[in-house]
Amino acid sequence: MVPRLTTALTGPLLELEKKFLDATPDIERWLRGKWQEHTPPFYGSVDLRNAGFKLAPVDMNLFPGGFNNLNAAFLPLCVQAAMTAIDKICPMAKSLLLIPENHTRNRFYLQNVAQLVTILRMTGLNVRVGSLLPEIDKPTPVELPDGGTLLLEPLLRTRYRIGLADFDPCAVLLNNDLTAGVPEILQNLNEQFILPPLHAGWATRRKSNHFTAYDEVASEFARLVGIDPWQINPYFSVCDSIDFHERQGEDCLAANVNGVLTLIREKYKEYGIDDTPYVVVKADAGTYGMGVMTVKDASEVVGLNRRQRNKMSVIKEGASVSQVIIQEGVHTREQVSDGVAEPVVYMIDRYVVGGFYRVHTGRGNDENLNAPGMHFEPLAFETSCSLPDCCLTPDAAPNRFYAYGVVARLALLAASLELERTEPQEE
Repeated sequence: MVPRLTTALTGPLLELEKKFLDATPDIERWLRGKWQEHTPPFYGSVDLRNAGFKLAPVDMNLFPGGFNNLNAAFLPLCVQAAMTAIDKICPMAKSLLLIPENHTRNRFYLQNVAQLVTILRMTGLNVRVGSLLPEIDKPTPVELPDGGTLLLEPLLRTRYRIGLADFDPCAVLLNNDLTAGVPEILQNLNEQFILPPLHAGWATRRKSNHFTAYDEVASEFARLVGIDPWQINPYFSVCDSIDFHERQGEDCLAANVNGVLTLIREKYKEYGIDDTPYVVVKADAGTYGMGVMTVKDASEVVGLNRRQRNKMSVIKEGASVSQVIIQEGVHTREQVSDGVAEPVVYMIDRYVVGGFYRVHTGRGNDENLNAPGMHFEPLAFETSCSLPDCCLTPDAAPNRFYAYGVVARLALLAASLELERTEPQEE
């Protein structure tokens, strides 16, 4: 039931996993203490890369859109975690409005929305879906790939609340990352809980803020477990005032690429790693794998051709790129069905609720897999990845993915710190 990984039974990562397993009581106690101090986001997903010598997060999504790709066996975990999250925020909640992305043509994304509705309804909530699209001016059923339908309804705004014509919800759950900005209809909703908060959207959120917080979390965790923080943490730097069309900021970009590559080379030399170091240059805000390029030498970012500049200058919904993060590239040693793969771990509240592999048969182990041609393989655990068995070997089914769950939760903790520190101050 568990996909066999290319590093499943050999390689130095077993040493890292063994350290995690040996420290399980300390890890869980430490995380429990952190969640008493900080509130986890309502949900999130983390892209991980497993290089054998390093296991690190490379992206943290606060509006996950792949619940339809999770193994169906983990639906009870999702429901239980959602109950915990809702009880914490609004114990008396009876109704919830779900606002999705404007992807009415992407039926697989809408299947994700339908799965979220299923999960939330099982917690005892009355859930309906309101669309930001102006053309949705009446209840509109949309057919789904599994043969079902999803009903999209027009939003109705009153002074401080949002709902539907005959539906006044206690809370609003966003599954829309607000890349294009916060619509006026969602502003100043002073009488309802908005989950996640509006400043979690890409209109204001920055990946560099997240990885700054993650750097702190990883350093403290590494001291707890007795490992080199670099084994779970990618180097990064930032360039702002970038304009790819006007070739503005090329010198800054080249200098930062060279700086991060130098740090990686030093670590590779320290650990005797023969792989070629690389960095990933990507928009500091945004998702969907847009505005991303892989670089192995600083000269590659100087004098980009028109096609490269066009690719890097805009992201989802035509938002322009003015700031980029230069992140250490982490090779992936995992393969599923002859395709290069990376695990994506899903969480609700502070709990790991499942995950899947993002697989691409046309990409290499040092390339971005979030690209056209990818497909998803649900992670099939024999038991939850949050329940290791310390009496078994690190590669046993319950333990194989424990390290994934730990690192994903570290990223979730970093997200909670990030949101706390970037919360707008009330006037």
